[in-house]
Amino acid sequence: MGRDMTNATPTSAPGQAPALAIEGRIATLTLRRPDVANRLEVQDLHRLREQIAQVNATPEVLVLRLLGQGRHFCSGFNLTETQGPAQGDAEPASALFESVAAAFENARPVTIAAIQGGVYGGATDLALACDFRLGTPACEMFVPAARLGLLFYRGGLERYVNRLGLQTAKRVMLCGEKFDAEAMRAIGFLDRLLPSVDALMLAVDELSGALAGSAPLALLGMKKHLNRIAAGTLDAAEFARDIAASDASADTREGALAWREKRAPVFHGR
Repeated sequence: MGRDMTNATPTSAPGQAPALAIEGRIATLTLRRPDVANRLEVQDLHRLREQIAQVNATPEVLVLRLLGQGRHFCSGFNLTETQGPAQGDAEPASALFESVAAAFENARPVTIAAIQGGVYGGATDLALACDFRLGTPACEMFVPAARLGLLFYRGGLERYVNRLGLQTAKRVMLCGEKFDAEAMRAIGFLDRLLPSVDALMLAVDELSGALAGSAPLALLGMKKHLNRIAAGTLDAAEFARDIAASDASADTREGALAWREKRAPVFHGR
């Protein structure tokens, strides 16, 4: 099951704080408030940000998965906490949520969201911030921000426009349109649609294994620079340095040798 990194601090909200487990090259974050559709509390956002930082600081981890317990993936942020700083927190709740979404997008490992059911509000952006999103027929999504008087934060609007297109972003944000699983796949929100939760988890495991078996310098370098190209923030000098480091690595030589010998390569990230 991997190393459980969850602090057992009690909470008054239903369920438990997100759990982090690391097993070799794969880390898994699990949302654990199924009775409230995995709603995120302020303390959950702080915990998620800390857990992502912990994963980033664990060099062997190449894949980070985000899962939810129960029928729903996540129902977003607790709306009773949206007005300014919450629970004595100096950071506005919306800014805190935005920072967590940015942390997922900028995470060093490749990220996968396993969406087994409903995903609502800001949680749609947490999933969109991941590199891959796999779902089941039980999936549905909508963002009721306009109906609740909430102007969605900048990072989320940018992600919607950049990843799904302006018109789809308007359907989601302005109309509050509800999308079922097939529609989520049609607009590009879901990369794959699996027939059941069991099939979903099998596909997530297979994708995780394939990614974890890749050459770390190449895998993580391309993830980083693809996101920067999409955002228009590519650093050409850093890109050139990363290419030079990958080209000179033992992993590149191992990849070529394994190809010639018709065997699976064994990469070490150097």
